[in-house]
Amino acid sequence: MNEASVEQRLKKKVKENGGLALKLVSPGFAGVPDRLVLFNGSKVAFVELKAPAKKLRALQRKRKKQLDALGFKVYMIDSYEAIDRMLEEMV
Repeated sequence: MNEASVEQRLKKKVKENGGLALKLVSPGFAGVPDRLVLFNGSKVAFVELKAPAKKLRALQRKRKKQLDALGFKVYMIDSYEAIDRMLEEMV
């Protein structure tokens, strides 16, 4: 399993549950999470995808703290099980 397969699974599962998993691109503001996940009822979360057992880089940790401080959920997902846990919380 690699990061790409985890990302494909995330997109599929979010869509199956009626949501969107939008790719984030932020020129000039590095370190933002890979995906913005949206569900009915104004449920919003940011998702940083990683290969299994990989860790967040320092800048990614900083961006996670910034988004947490603003009240957003930020998930670090590195497995299919982590996707399932996120969906249990959000759907």
